[in-house]
Amino acid sequence: QEQLVESGGGLVQPGGSLRLSCAASGSMFSIYAMAWYRQAPGGQRELVAQITSGGSTKYADSVKGRFTISRDNAKKAVYLQMSSLKPEDTAVYYCNGGLFGDAWGQGTRVTVSS
Repeated sequence: QEQLVESGGGLVQPGGSLRLSCAASGSMFSIYAMAWYRQAPGGQRELVAQITSGGSTKYADSVKGRFTISRDNAKKAVYLQMSSLKPEDTAVYYCNGGLFGDAWGQGTRVTVSS
């Protein structure tokens, strides 16, 4: 199973930007689709963005035009660039992937507040 570790979360003002990073350990990283999920306080975990092994991307309607998912297979990393952040983006963000989509990071907290 792939081991995933997120970083980059923190406190940011509305309208600000953050870039989240996810570092993977396995040599098979390049063949896996990867995704970012988030879980708001009191809410369910939801899919935010996904990227295939070929680089095709999809986004939740709530983040389209504001978030960008990308990957660097040489670095075994996936990123989530977030801009124009809103208070409703406040959540713990999780990296997800692996052969069966069952690998998860520990989460990194993003708080959007003035």
